[in-house]
Amino acid sequence: MQLAALKHRTESEDCFVISQHHVRIRFHSAKNDVKKVIVHYTDNYLDTKTDKTVAMTKAGQGQVTDYWVATLKAPYRRLKYTFEVVGQDDSHKIVGDRGIKDFTAANLAADSSYFKLPYLHEIDQTKTPDWIKNTVWYQIFPERFANGDKNNDPQGTKPWNPQDHPGREDFYGGDLQGIIDHLDYLKELGVNGLYLCPVFKASSNHKYDTIDYLQIDPDFGDKDLFAKFVSEAHKRGMKVMLDAVFNHLGGQSMQWQDVIKNGTKSRFASWFHINHFPVKPYQGPEAGGPNYDTFAFEGQMPKLNTANPAVQDFLLEIATYWVKYFDIDAWRLDVANEVDHHFWRKFHDALTAIKPDFYIVGEIWHSARPWLNGDEFSAVMNYPYTLQIEEHFLHKTKTAQELVAALTDQLMMYRDCTNQAMMNMLDSHDTARLLTLAGENKALALQTLTFMFMQTGSPCIYYGTEMGMTGGEDPDCRKPMDWQKEGTPFWYKVQKLIAFRNNHAATLGNGTISLSLTSTGLIKVKRIGTEKITALFNTSPDKIAVSTNGQVALSQNFAAGQLAEHGFVIELAN
Repeated sequence: MQLAALKHRTESEDCFVISQHHVRIRFHSAKNDVKKVIVHYTDNYLDTKTDKTVAMTKAGQGQVTDYWVATLKAPYRRLKYTFEVVGQDDSHKIVGDRGIKDFTAANLAADSSYFKLPYLHEIDQTKTPDWIKNTVWYQIFPERFANGDKNNDPQGTKPWNPQDHPGREDFYGGDLQGIIDHLDYLKELGVNGLYLCPVFKASSNHKYDTIDYLQIDPDFGDKDLFAKFVSEAHKRGMKVMLDAVFNHLGGQSMQWQDVIKNGTKSRFASWFHINHFPVKPYQGPEAGGPNYDTFAFEGQMPKLNTANPAVQDFLLEIATYWVKYFDIDAWRLDVANEVDHHFWRKFHDALTAIKPDFYIVGEIWHSARPWLNGDEFSAVMNYPYTLQIEEHFLHKTKTAQELVAALTDQLMMYRDCTNQAMMNMLDSHDTARLLTLAGENKALALQTLTFMFMQTGSPCIYYGTEMGMTGGEDPDCRKPMDWQKEGTPFWYKVQKLIAFRNNHAATLGNGTISLSLTSTGLIKVKRIGTEKITALFNTSPDKIAVSTNGQVALSQNFAAGQLAEHGFVIELAN
């Protein structure tokens, strides 16, 4: 048995409270190396002779690891537990708080062999909003969704043309009224969460260079119109998430302009990361380096010093303002990983004090464990998960077996409730569009989208994906919405997929997930909750025989018991 691979970490994603008397635990062993794992557990203040035992279930297999899971009951909200591990070579070990020991009666009775949970405090339990598990998001880039009021069009607005390839400085006149005008369309599509890219006053078309966080950009409307938008969305059962850029300000903001003018005498001099004064015109690393920090190397996006109490007060006032006075339901946080953890904890506490079920999602493109322990974010944009889906389905750079292993590893990085709250997307304002990535093969695009909808987490559709819109990297992925494609066969297929997710949200939002590969090479996704849902996906060019035992709920390229290329079949257990 590979002893170095036997791992467990208490009070983490390996051991987390799921109710006031129940704890979910996970154990790691080397791939195909362990025959069985048994948990011995009892109350902290009871003798080990009172131990109960439970055999752990192998929940999945990663690249090099087997994952075992079990749920333990703690009647008195205290728990101690240890692992009995039997290897394929019949070696017999105890894995406990103070290391690995041979399995003997004496070692099993020793208190040092037990991990401890001193008390299951509800306030320490990592929780995520229940409503997010039943939400299908729709991301809107406001400047390109719909032009509902030509009176607020910026100078030089171009005609609305979905076939255009937008430049970085182009404006097309999209606004809040355009979104309001199409809320019934979004209701018909079936989405129940609206994620808007920034709507605050800024100089660009994308609005990530904020000038004033307390004003709606005049190109989009005003606060009264925004209040109407939120109210009308809520009437239709839709949650509203805004995009917050708290890592940096726009170069035209009052605060930054004051620093440029007054230097060290500016009352905002300590609001930014300035290396030395006076502030000079921005130059990149190839020209000797900047004298102030920015987002990436964007000179017009000076980075805020969020360790400064004045900056904290400023940003927290903004964050709570739009909740208290406009009743938004969520913040998506731009460049979230470059802001200090200390600030995000203050941010979390300020918002949940107003709305306990407020949803906070960070833009983080890599592993995000430090942010997902219940005191900062509810979730992150799940790029490390969904990009690997694209690597197999769209780019063919990962085999089916490699995909299953990689996704299993990702799932085991986080607590169950965190996985259920993750924001899953295949394209966005920062990436090429799904249909373009699929080589404009709509069957492949729908297969990939369906696979993502079957995962744990909250799925998100980028505006126009349902229309079959195409587009390369930014800014080409930000074309004006093509309203002529509503009602096409592809549109109805996406609508049907959303309806399936909504109709089975109890299981797809809250149930367990297991990923595997069948003996015939199909990728199998199994979801168990209030019902059993099994989905099979064929990502090979060959037809593969499939036997269905339950009710076929959704399918593509499935006929006569065979699944063809780009095919999938989803069945509900009898």
